[in-house]
Amino acid sequence: MHLLVVTGLGPGDLDRLSGDVRALLEDPSVEVILRTIQHPAAEQLAAIRPVITCDDLYDSLETFDEVYAAIAARVMSTDGPVIYAVPGSPLIAERSVVRIRELAAGADRPIEVKPTTSFLDEMFAMLEIDPADHGFQVLDGRDLPDPMQYHVTTIVFHVDLPLVLANVLDTLGRVLPPDMETHVVIGAGSRDARHNVYPLSEVPAEVAGLRTSLFFDPPPVGYVGAVQAMRRLREECPWDREQTHDSLVKFLIEESYELVDAIRHLTPGAPDAMDIDYGAYAEVEDELGDVLLQVIFHANLASEVAAFDIEDVAERLRQKLVRRHPHVFGDVEVENADEVVRNWSKIKETERERASTLDGVPPGLPALQRATKLQAKAKQVGFDWQSVEPVLEKVEEELAELREDLANADRASEELGDLLFAVTNVARHLGIDSEQALGRSADRFERRFRAMERKGPLSGLTLEEMDQLWEDAKQSLERDEDGKQ
Repeated sequence: MHLLVVTGLGPGDLDRLSGDVRALLEDPSVEVILRTIQHPAAEQLAAIRPVITCDDLYDSLETFDEVYAAIAARVMSTDGPVIYAVPGSPLIAERSVVRIRELAAGADRPIEVKPTTSFLDEMFAMLEIDPADHGFQVLDGRDLPDPMQYHVTTIVFHVDLPLVLANVLDTLGRVLPPDMETHVVIGAGSRDARHNVYPLSEVPAEVAGLRTSLFFDPPPVGYVGAVQAMRRLREECPWDREQTHDSLVKFLIEESYELVDAIRHLTPGAPDAMDIDYGAYAEVEDELGDVLLQVIFHANLASEVAAFDIEDVAERLRQKLVRRHPHVFGDVEVENADEVVRNWSKIKETERERASTLDGVPPGLPALQRATKLQAKAKQVGFDWQSVEPVLEKVEEELAELREDLANADRASEELGDLLFAVTNVARHLGIDSEQALGRSADRFERRFRAMERKGPLSGLTLEEMDQLWEDAKQSLERDEDGKQ
């Protein structure tokens, strides 16, 4: 087998490489393939001996995956001994090296990897920091993780183009403060290395480049910051210290209803609606935060008695999502959303022993939601009408029974409940959320009634006069709504 060596060119000049690596690179009997010529040591090596570069692959192929695959194929197809050299270290952020190792393993070809100094070592030296002090993460500017984690010191590399830099700064700026100290390091380890510090919002576009990296030590923000803030409140705030799971229940309910109200103000069909109301979305964002606070608060209380913490909650949720979606995370095939729901229900039944099909519907739910869920549960065993027409007939039947019992308050209350239950069944068959539908009707009533009041005091008017004001308000508001569409 011919010699196959993978090594790095270090972060700077050729003379900084170890003697054995440099001797191998300068050996005329070994062919040298460089990932790119755009590096100080690569340019210096090309000046003293023949080399093959892979810059042509970057120019001719559309994606980085295609480039790395082509580089690996070029290296593996070379006759004779060959050394493949990359900027920095072959063990840090070098996907082409990963591909070469895979091909070499498949071909049973021996490969030797010679580590060299990486840009990370030079950055830590320039910034005078110990990465083990409180942890750090290294992120690819072209492929930022989603979701981002902001709780440790961070280095972002591959900030090679102004567009990439702009995307990185925009992503960071959504959560991190605009005045956060941001270090820009260019050419770490080379003689012309530069290090400048800017506020996050003022990092100039012209610093982007092949050898540019960002470094920042973020304050506690985002999800992790919220958890830390809650723990501190629990320790230092008199009100928070007094709370229990029981005392917080009313706040969870209140915040949930406020979130529901904010969602109802979104454009119908959002996010798939034609027009998106970002002002309404801002309210949803705020209310989601209030609900998340309750989740974090309860998890924090549980952690104090070593029952579980917020990470346990998230992991249990992740496991449940994976387990109940075998058509996504496994090999189960489904044809439509209805089949997904049926599979979900079957899996839930295997997870918990239930005495009744109707188990799992909390009695404390709002009545419309509870009715809908009970009907949906009954449908799972076939106890349901096949279409909406017989349900409408049931509504008419219940309305007739209500008329018959108007004089009997107890019977009327019971028949009214049956009528509402039947109407909820209609909504379910039509795929309409009865709670939201009723809420929107209440909103329309409130808007029209307030429009009537703007015409003057209503007290003292006859019912006929108020009916006319109602019709005027209705038509006026409908014209306004049509004009917005």
